[in-house]
Amino acid sequence: MDEAGLSVVLPAKNEAAVVGEVVARIRAVVPDAEVLVIDDGSSDGTGEVAAAAGAVVVRNPVSMGNGAAVKAGARAAKGRTIVFMDADGQHDPADIPRLLAVLDDGFDMVVGARSADSQASVGRGLANRLYNRLASYMTGRQVADLTSGFRAVRATRFREFLYLLPNGFSYPTTSTMAFFRAGYPVTYVPIQAGKRVGKSHIHVLRDGARFLLIIFRIGTLYSPLKLFVPVVAVQAALGLAYYAYTFLSSGRLSLATIFLLTSAVTTFLIGLVSEQLTQITYRGTGQER
Repeated sequence: MDEAGLSVVLPAKNEAAVVGEVVARIRAVVPDAEVLVIDDGSSDGTGEVAAAAGAVVVRNPVSMGNGAAVKAGARAAKGRTIVFMDADGQHDPADIPRLLAVLDDGFDMVVGARSADSQASVGRGLANRLYNRLASYMTGRQVADLTSGFRAVRATRFREFLYLLPNGFSYPTTSTMAFFRAGYPVTYVPIQAGKRVGKSHIHVLRDGARFLLIIFRIGTLYSPLKLFVPVVAVQAALGLAYYAYTFLSSGRLSLATIFLLTSAVTTFLIGLVSEQLTQITYRGTGQER
């Protein structure tokens, strides 16, 4: 990988205690790479510390969210390849060459998949396993770490989906699902993530629910029928089961049965329309490399 064509993007909010060290370590590993720190409305001098360490700093005047910082970094990056990583010290810059080496094998995205003991807590680990299973079902591919923020991507590919990325959490979820849907090759490289310095900006209950909603939202963009068909099956099964019960017990067809079977047909038709809209959404991707 030509380091001159590489940009390393670090979204950062109030990471002054560690961002300088992270930037220095990145520059030691890939000295010719462009290092961009996106200061997302920090109040502790994060931008100044990053600039002093040799990073190019892009400042958001107010905090706009992790996803907005990632998008700002993707737009500002000059490299043909972009590595995204956290500015809180969790990700080891020494892993960057490993990701880039796999990217050179023909992949468009390489994600650093955290080991089980790298999870911040038991609850976060269980939640991430649930997200991985749901994403694997929707994509038909093995998703090893859906929410990892440490990844190497081809810049042109990644920018195709900026309009899909949320301004908050979680850009990794959205970008991974979008790459799979567009037919761009994605793979995973095992990494060991350290403990972050300072307090996490992620709240397990609030952001856990948001992650789950994002998965289903992106699922409807990725493969809507995989979400709609199970719902249709449940509605139809309940309708037929209740019809059998009412027919055998009183020889009648109930309004509840009619409602459930009609709802199943309606839900299925909505799924078909969503599938067609998905085809339109992704039309044109993959035309250039």
